[in-house]
Amino acid sequence: MIDEEISNLTTIDTFIRQKQPFAVYRIPGEKTPRLLTQAGGAVRLIYDLKDLNGQRGFVIAPFRVSETCPIVLIQPDQWGQPLPVDEDTDEEQEKARQLQGQETFLNTCTEKYAACFHTFINALRDKAFDKLVLSRELTIGQMPDFSPSSVFRAACKRYIHSYIYLCYTPQTGIWLGSTPEIILSGEKDEWNTVALAGTQPLQDGKLPQIWDEKNRKEQDYVASYIRRQLLSLDIHSTENGPYPAYAGALSHLKTDFHFSLKDNKNLGDLLKVLHPTPAVCGLPKEEAYRFILENEGYDRRYYSGFIGWLDPDGRTDLYVNLRCMHIEDEQLTLYAGGGLLASSELNDEWLETEKKLQTMKRLIAVPLYS
Repeated sequence: MIDEEISNLTTIDTFIRQKQPFAVYRIPGEKTPRLLTQAGGAVRLIYDLKDLNGQRGFVIAPFRVSETCPIVLIQPDQWGQPLPVDEDTDEEQEKARQLQGQETFLNTCTEKYAACFHTFINALRDKAFDKLVLSRELTIGQMPDFSPSSVFRAACKRYIHSYIYLCYTPQTGIWLGSTPEIILSGEKDEWNTVALAGTQPLQDGKLPQIWDEKNRKEQDYVASYIRRQLLSLDIHSTENGPYPAYAGALSHLKTDFHFSLKDNKNLGDLLKVLHPTPAVCGLPKEEAYRFILENEGYDRRYYSGFIGWLDPDGRTDLYVNLRCMHIEDEQLTLYAGGGLLASSELNDEWLETEKKLQTMKRLIAVPLYS
């Protein structure tokens, strides 16, 4: 298949129907998405992050690796160039603002979420943990004319500061997401990761400059963890932050870590000490990880894993899979979570997940761009 034949985003829906592995993604700051496909051979299945050492390809890694939820590596035999995604017109931007202003949130949490919250908060108040991340899923019906490629295009137009992706493999199914959080990016001797935590809505479309103690403390836990993990591999970094950063209609506190690596062939070892970060798990990490698996009440699958292009000899761009949806035949499953500290309140945390779910919901609640 020649590049011209796969130059249009609409052909992505054809790949899905034909069950051909592919990934299309847009890096923040870029206007043109990149498309890769694997027509020949099966995708590679990996069961330990360290086995990513020396590998090149598009990685889809779950929160918890298992036989039914492996790390999947798409090794492309074809690169296509999708059509550039134009920016919204003034009229489209105004319509999006109006619709966003009309969004409603379910103010009363579900009994399931409340029960999980109390289990988590009791463990925090007993000082078993410094932080825990509680997430939830929301399943909604899929409209008959639903088009993954159209939702991807809408996400690219709406969320210019985020990493946007759409991918399919037989093992993972179809996933689409928008995430602001780098887990690892860079090339040659310039690499970086970020600590991203704390959440506030934008204020009239602008970044909030005042953050309360709970948000700052939550962010500091993540930054301290990343600092320690890098040092455990004798990686010394320079830091910038924390500062407020865009994430759709929300904002997070962000600290950048910049560093060099002695050997780019061991990126899997570095990913193993970073993932899952306290931004999606908790502290202490291993104990929080086990607590979440035992008490959250559902399987996160690829939500809060990481996703993106891995290349030890070229450019790597891997992101934590935050605001995302799993697209199935007749339904969409959306995911969102929030960091809990001992001071967290049930209604505040529920509302935060409601607002985070809107990142995906607003893409499917309005007429999609063609």
